[in-house]
Amino acid sequence: MAEITITETDQRRSTARILDVREDFEVEEGMIPGALHIPMGQLQARLGELDPAVPVIAVCRSGNRSAAVADALNGAGYTADTITGGMTAWTRAGLPTT
Repeated sequence: MAEITITETDQRRSTARILDVREDFEVEEGMIPGALHIPMGQLQARLGELDPAVPVIAVCRSGNRSAAVADALNGAGYTADTITGGMTAWTRAGLPTT
């Protein structure tokens, strides 16, 4: 699993699937536009919603949960990274949210 910056994430949004693994109450505060929301606890049951041919960038609040998700996805044959600093860093930088 690689950690990528918010700048790299913003540049790769059109070629990668952003996967928000936060809980429902957390995403009410905003998500990266175009992100797919699958809470971490539901990932195994909803894995079919991800295309193995499309790189995944996992995000959570701070980067801890998304790092674990990226590791699991890489182990399952996906190409996955996590965002350093998570949504906290994204919003502090003033990047767009929905």
